[in-house]
Amino acid sequence: MHKLKDKSFIFGMYLLDEMKHRINLLIFLSAIALVVLSVVQCYLVKTTYDYKVAQFHSEIKNEIAFITNDYSDIDSTIVNKKEHLYKQLAENYIHDKKTKSDIKTALLQNEFRGELTRKLQQKFNREIPNFSIDFAIVLNKFIIYNSSKKADTIFSEKPFIKNKLYGNLASLDNAFLVRNYVGTTNGTAQMQDYNLLTEDSMYVSVIDWEMIILKRMSMILFLSLLSILTLITLFVIAIKALIKQKKVSDIKTDFINNITHELKTPLTTLAISTKILERKDIRDNEIHFNSILNTISRQNNRLQSLIDQVLANSLDENEMEMQKEKIITESFLNAIIEDFKIAYPKVKIETHFGTNETTLVLDKFHLTTAILNVLENAVKYGSKTIIIKTTLNQNQFNLSIQDDGIGISKSKHSLLFDKFYRVEQGNLHNSKGLGLGLYYVNQIIKAHQGTIAVISDLGKGAKFYISFPLS
Repeated sequence: MHKLKDKSFIFGMYLLDEMKHRINLLIFLSAIALVVLSVVQCYLVKTTYDYKVAQFHSEIKNEIAFITNDYSDIDSTIVNKKEHLYKQLAENYIHDKKTKSDIKTALLQNEFRGELTRKLQQKFNREIPNFSIDFAIVLNKFIIYNSSKKADTIFSEKPFIKNKLYGNLASLDNAFLVRNYVGTTNGTAQMQDYNLLTEDSMYVSVIDWEMIILKRMSMILFLSLLSILTLITLFVIAIKALIKQKKVSDIKTDFINNITHELKTPLTTLAISTKILERKDIRDNEIHFNSILNTISRQNNRLQSLIDQVLANSLDENEMEMQKEKIITESFLNAIIEDFKIAYPKVKIETHFGTNETTLVLDKFHLTTAILNVLENAVKYGSKTIIIKTTLNQNQFNLSIQDDGIGISKSKHSLLFDKFYRVEQGNLHNSKGLGLGLYYVNQIIKAHQGTIAVISDLGKGAKFYISFPLS
């Protein structure tokens, strides 16, 4: 018998470990899939964002390029001053090479910079009213070409904000290039023809451009966020389902081990008793014969009780057949308590009935079994004293059963009335049983439209509250 029990336990543990391994693998793979999908989603959002930025820049470039294609429509006088300054500086340099170092200073400190900045800003505000734009035109090149000599580069640098000719932009860090403007001027100095080439670049910065892009992407961002949240929600639901499945598997494995153990004991006793009855000396001894028959009868009843308990607890409370009748609740409880005292004479029972002659419509058979299950459960887990109280409150009949047993951890309260669940002591189930008692109690109470709750903590006993509506 012990070998069979060990094999059953080992098989149960094998199934449990296999289920844990599969669940851990599924969780790991699901987590990887979630991360990969999230990364892909973020990549798609980033790609869309970059595309929207490029599209926005192109839109602004086209608008501003059209506005600044020709400065003459802004103020021809200023344009003439600008071209005259460029020509004068070029001719000064041809006359005197020493003026090369002064050309850059003269260009950047031109007299038309403030006026041209103001007029360009007004034109931007008028032509592109939906955007608030800062801009800067920076000088890149100032090169003189002579017919008899090679090109003479007076000035050539990469675009820097310090080389700003005009505009109100303070930095090029958050600005983008709109256009490069190349200008040429022809002239004669010291009987020599020359060509002047200048190049400047326009940079603009749209105030709050990031918010503009995000607004244009609002639907995409919303759908992306929704999809990621959906993935995370589905992942959490799947993980919870897997964990729940694991708990169910653990409970079922535990139930199989316990039902195997519970059934083996009466079966073994029946087998041994049957072998004994085959002996002639036992059959000839009436006392021994009757004793063996009584043993067989008790074990048969034990087997039948186990089977009935499993079958009864396979039903939902709505499927149970209730044979309800009017009963005096206090007398009904006293009868249950007296029967319980006979079975457990060493357990002290205290009653404090705050009610008198309360009539309820109940199923005596099922409710007796339910209350006895609560009392026997208290004894099973170490109780020596049980206190039973009744009260009436808000059209409810309240019954409390308090014990001084080992108690129940608060983290286990939500599992207490689950099918097959049994309170653990440490990591072991030291108490025998199928884990159906409190589940059965809960089903019976529900079938009477009542409620049951528990207040307990580990090492401090447990107190069950049962309430029934008054008829």
